Amino acid sequence: MRVLMFGWEFPPHISGGLGTACYGLTKGMASIPGLEVLFVVPKAYGDEDQSRIRVLGAGDVSLDVTKVKYHQYMKDLSYIEVESNLVPYTSPEEYENLVNKAENLGKRMVETRLGGKLTFSGKYGSNLFEEIANYAIVAGEIAKRYEFDIIHAHDWLTYPAGIAAKKASGKPLVIHVHATDFDRSGGSVNPGVFEIEKMGMHLADKIIAVSNLTRNTVIEKYGIDPDKVVTVYNAVEPLADDERLVLKRGINDKVVTFLGRVTLQKGPEYFIQAAFKVLQKMDNVRFVMAGSGELLEKMIHWTAALGISDRFHYTGFLKGDDVFRMFSISDVYVMPSVSEPFGISPLEAMQSNVPSIISHQSGVAEILKYAFKVDFWDVDAMADAIYGLLNYPALSQMFRKYGVREVNDMKWENSGKKVHSIYQEFVQ
Repeated sequence: MRVLMFGWEFPPHISGGLGTACYGLTKGMASIPGLEVLFVVPKAYGDEDQSRIRVLGAGDVSLDVTKVKYHQYMKDLSYIEVESNLVPYTSPEEYENLVNKAENLGKRMVETRLGGKLTFSGKYGSNLFEEIANYAIVAGEIAKRYEFDIIHAHDWLTYPAGIAAKKASGKPLVIHVHATDFDRSGGSVNPGVFEIEKMGMHLADKIIAVSNLTRNTVIEKYGIDPDKVVTVYNAVEPLADDERLVLKRGINDKVVTFLGRVTLQKGPEYFIQAAFKVLQKMDNVRFVMAGSGELLEKMIHWTAALGISDRFHYTGFLKGDDVFRMFSISDVYVMPSVSEPFGISPLEAMQSNVPSIISHQSGVAEILKYAFKVDFWDVDAMADAIYGLLNYPALSQMFRKYGVREVNDMKWENSGKKVHSIYQEFVQ
């Protein structure tokens, strides 16, 4: 069975959990006999891990035309050809700033560079919608040139590409919902993104959601038949003993870590409120906010206003080994997300022997037993959980011991097998 898969990023060039999940899933699927995956991204850098799958950059595909304004595969997607400064995971404030800073370039035709190739940044920049449209054009061409049995598109950025490939080939389309704009925006959805998501869901033959929380959103907010939507939980890459990073701490204080985008969706303000309460009871603790996002500057100012900035550290965006270096010096991990479709980071923390506190409003809360669960808004409960894990060694040790066992059973191979069984519904 051959799979034509569309994603927006692939390690080592990632900006968050989407790239990590795509890598884990494709790696897990590689163990299935006879299954081949061609993974397409807008821009390939050449250093991606291709030991198990093939990675193809849309920018490396030559087209038969040098300039095109409309394309047969894009006729139903014309609304995304307007200029837009939208980027994923943004807030209304950040969107407004991008609009104010951007030059008014007007509408542009789709132009190719030498050799009939489209240029892609592979980023989440001010021309994101234009790149999505171009990506769909190339996807249609790829679908005509390669032999495959089924199409798999990850997240809203690639739904138009999946649709274009389906129209070009007639092959069934599976879309993978890692998040919806209801999660990213806190309910204030962007109409353009919502329409892309809705169209992708309605034209797909099957929808994979990363949790029942996300599945319910797909059914209730987008009007999708429940029989069409199936949940396949994410997993975590196994961490071998020789890969466990152990750093020497330069301080004797305890360390509590928040790791994720510093955005409304991730609830960084609740982390700070809980930290403030903990610091009223103990002073031998430091809090780390690891990540970047539009609320970062606001959080820095807020910790200063609360008088706790000497107990707070901001690292910026972390990825790869830096994530595990951070966990190696952490005593507690906190994920206070307001709306988290799944949440891989608690699994990474737990496999690093770090007891975790997660919000009930996360998909991973559906499957984890050995993690503290609190409502994101209940900062008193969050503070109590942090204090307890820091001050009661037996409690911390129990969550460390059983947490590691629990996440070690969450393998991408199992997720890959479930996805393969979905493919088999359409490919005999």
